[in-house]
Amino acid sequence: MAAPRGTIRAPARRPCATCPYRRDVPSGVWAPEEYEKLRRYDAPTMEQPPGVFVCHTTGRNAETARVCAGWAGTHDGPHLLALRIAAMTGTLSGEDVHATIDHVSPDPLFASGAEAADHGMSEVNAPGPRALVAMSKVHRVRSDLITPVVERSPEEKSTDGR
Repeated sequence: MAAPRGTIRAPARRPCATCPYRRDVPSGVWAPEEYEKLRRYDAPTMEQPPGVFVCHTTGRNAETARVCAGWAGTHDGPHLLALRIAAMTGTLSGEDVHATIDHVSPDPLFASGAEAADHGMSEVNAPGPRALVAMSKVHRVRSDLITPVVERSPEEKSTDGR
């Protein structure tokens, strides 16, 4: 008999193409509040958020919800309060908890949530062309997570070259 599945699955083999933990994702793709969530998982275990950080492209309530592969690859799984709670409540199966703890990303990730958030926030008010392309892809799947980009004046564009 198969082990019971939780409501959130183990991380994908690699982080999605717009994962805020990936070093190769442009800055400014996500709304500021999404970047700020990353920092909170760097805190001591008992000060961390209790919820599992799910992949932005699947969402928490989707049937396809899964642990963010970047989150799993960046943070020290045994010290994540969210994984401990998910194991106790059945949100993640035991197998998926172990897969999350053992996850190693094939893509380069930031060393911490704070480092990823700092990078992401650096151009959040003026995303570059690569970020705008990424935002449009995300918008097709999760329009609730993208902050609309305000068109910049010609003067602003000429000073930063975009």
